[in-house]
Amino acid sequence: MDYIRLSISLNDDFHELLIAELFELDFEGFEEEENKLVASIPANRFDDSKREEIERILLSFSGAGIINEELITPQNWNQTWEQSIKPQNIGKFYVRPTWASENNNSDTIELLIDPKMAFGTGYHATTRLILEWIPEIVKKGDSVLDAGTGTGILGIAALKLGADSAFGFDIDEWSKGNAEENMELNQITGFEVKLGSIEVIPTDSQYDVILANINRNALIYLIPELLKFLKPEGKLLLSGLLEEDESTMLSQESLQSLSHLGTRQQQEWIAMLFSS
Repeated sequence: MDYIRLSISLNDDFHELLIAELFELDFEGFEEEENKLVASIPANRFDDSKREEIERILLSFSGAGIINEELITPQNWNQTWEQSIKPQNIGKFYVRPTWASENNNSDTIELLIDPKMAFGTGYHATTRLILEWIPEIVKKGDSVLDAGTGTGILGIAALKLGADSAFGFDIDEWSKGNAEENMELNQITGFEVKLGSIEVIPTDSQYDVILANINRNALIYLIPELLKFLKPEGKLLLSGLLEEDESTMLSQESLQSLSHLGTRQQQEWIAMLFSS
């Protein structure tokens, strides 16, 4: 599949805000450079009207603008992507791609993640928020549902923390294969991933923990259905949300029967924890 790669001049402080906007427009990969953001989208999802929409969005960011547009092949994309991914410590976890050096700190849990095209490298604040929080939530023997699994990083992390099983789903065609590759890299069993949405969750399944790192609109749509799969006293951890989304989420009728246990924040992004 061919990809369009846009280079956008943008102050570093606004990178995460624009990533959120572009993610809603089907962009799948991002590289952050000094005062520049490079964003990639499948060529068949990019047209003049989408370019006009991006230019409209950029008007709200001082000095922002598209400085280059190029067509790239998957091979060129993967090479560029690999060069941009570096290992990092996130809470109890050390996240690295296979081409980076191993971590010698025995106090951390290593997560091997080769992201390919899927969202969930650990670089985005929303993923970091969940990775830092789940060691306090996931218990040995838990069953976990990972909604919008991306690279599979959250389900894999939960299993490495002692969860007994995990089920993930994602509408992104890249995600299923990428998540399965990452399971193999981490020698993970007990994690099943399917392509699709709510409809692919096994009927009558019940989970101790549901993780959903998507975006506000998708969460509002999915939560009423997700809660049907949450065990009594189960935990629901949400991310993909901006600071200003907190009040909107707390007002959702579907969440009124749950206890809000807390909200944590990194930059403009938040994660919210609920208990049934």
